[in-house]
Amino acid sequence: MRLYYTDHFDLPLPDGHRFPISKYHLLRQRIVESDHHRDDALIVPQAATDEQLLHCHTPDYVQRVQSGTLTKQEIRRIGFPWSEKMVERSRRSTGATISAARAALEEGVSANLAGGTHHAFASEGEGYCVFNDAAVAIRTLQSEGQIQRAAIIDLDVHQGNGTASILKDVPSVFTCSVHGVKNFPLRKMPSDLDVSLPDGTGDEDYCDALRSVLAKLEKHQSDSGRFDLVIYLAGADPFKNDRLGRLSLTMEGLRQRDEMVLQWCRHNDLPVAIAMAGGYSVEVKEIVDIHSQTLHIAKVWSLSR
Repeated sequence: MRLYYTDHFDLPLPDGHRFPISKYHLLRQRIVESDHHRDDALIVPQAATDEQLLHCHTPDYVQRVQSGTLTKQEIRRIGFPWSEKMVERSRRSTGATISAARAALEEGVSANLAGGTHHAFASEGEGYCVFNDAAVAIRTLQSEGQIQRAAIIDLDVHQGNGTASILKDVPSVFTCSVHGVKNFPLRKMPSDLDVSLPDGTGDEDYCDALRSVLAKLEKHQSDSGRFDLVIYLAGADPFKNDRLGRLSLTMEGLRQRDEMVLQWCRHNDLPVAIAMAGGYSVEVKEIVDIHSQTLHIAKVWSLSR
């Protein structure tokens, strides 16, 4: 299994910033130390090019991100201070999902050890998201003729508003988001399928909702044609201890979630690229545990293909 990482590209943040940037390095370290992933390839991706970004983002926005001419309000909405290093890391993270999508087409499953930047709109960033990696990856592969139809299964606790907005007029991409009804973002944009869950939703109710979602995806495939690729945003933030989430899943519930999605992909013989998406537990180790569990399940799935 090919795993793409960008954590060594520094993202300078001020002291006390609440984004848990250390989770990415710790996740890669966990993978390196794991016998389970001994045969996996850890790869540094190429940065997303302007041509690739422009499949989903406006030329003005890409230029202003690159040149550092975003307004203070725009930078505040993104949540990261602007720097050349921030731009490079954002391009690399998007490139990692493009690379993971290509690898999934060849091998069945791959992962970006970051990514899932689903709050980035065509002309603005938001919520720690600069460029929308999943949307860019799919539209890039479509432009190359590698795929025709794709689905995004977004199980981050926050609704994928940027993804929904960018792809709203693209019928060849099915967008799906399962999220907390009271969570950020305030301005939720309609996906092709949205499932809003109440505060405190636990394992059983969550998995019941996900089971219904997968059934609807199955029907959509039957009605409109088979997907060529799935991008799965496996957020760690539905976890009960997450600071920014309002759901109450346990580690076991998150394991069931991942298994349900990956088994559905296997049943339908669909390649899947995984992005880690959000995770904000006070104990960073919990975030790493959740992401490691997702990758472990993906590894087992890849070996059983």
